[in-house]
Amino acid sequence: MVGVYFSGTGNSRHSLEVFCKEIAVDTKVISIEEEGITDAIKGDDTIVIAYPVQYSTVPIFLRDFVTDNSTLWNGKKIFVIATMGMFSGDGAGMLGRLLKKYGAEIVGGLHVKMPDNITDVKLLKHPMEVYREIVRKSDEKVRRSAQSFKAGKPKKEGLNVFYRLAGFFGQRLYFGHMTKKYSDKLKIDKDQCIGCGKCETLCPTKNITINDQKAVAGSHCTMCYRCINNCPKKAITLLGKTVGEQWRIDRFAD
Repeated sequence: MVGVYFSGTGNSRHSLEVFCKEIAVDTKVISIEEEGITDAIKGDDTIVIAYPVQYSTVPIFLRDFVTDNSTLWNGKKIFVIATMGMFSGDGAGMLGRLLKKYGAEIVGGLHVKMPDNITDVKLLKHPMEVYREIVRKSDEKVRRSAQSFKAGKPKKEGLNVFYRLAGFFGQRLYFGHMTKKYSDKLKIDKDQCIGCGKCETLCPTKNITINDQKAVAGSHCTMCYRCINNCPKKAITLLGKTVGEQWRIDRFAD
């Protein structure tokens, strides 16, 4: 078994690591952004994939990775872990159906509630102790699911028609258009930006460049919130106008 993930600020990576460690401590866990990712997938028949749900669907960066590497999935047994801030409906099912299109067998799915990383929207924010409790409960759920997986009884969250209807009518019907293409809405406050280059290094789509000692955003944002939650000056926003408490998994998980 190999664990594969796409993660903005660490939620999906963390949940995958907890799951895989419960199965076997030496299980390989690798990002889709790393060199060697295709060889890792080719080399194993069972894949656990973790990713953050966006409006009850799959981030376009991950969709492109799956599609661009369509020949990798044929005959693979795949378990999907979908992390979310509030609600996903059929998060695991969305990725599962795409992978099934390319010949994968979807053996199970798991939905994991994690702290929301949309830190430029005040409505979604909670105190530190609330975040810690969310992560603690999520870890417990992931470990139980891993034990079920080992016992040959994988969870099936997000995979049936009722989950699919919940995802469609709960979010995709209203917000699905926001994830169909890469976003050009990323905003950088040049007065606050110090040109440190951290955002440029972290961006999975290479959407940010440093020009004249200032960060410049393009039109290829996958809305992972990685740059927003790591900018030392809180100079980057997407959905909101100001950044509050920055979210990164290393700040809240044990």
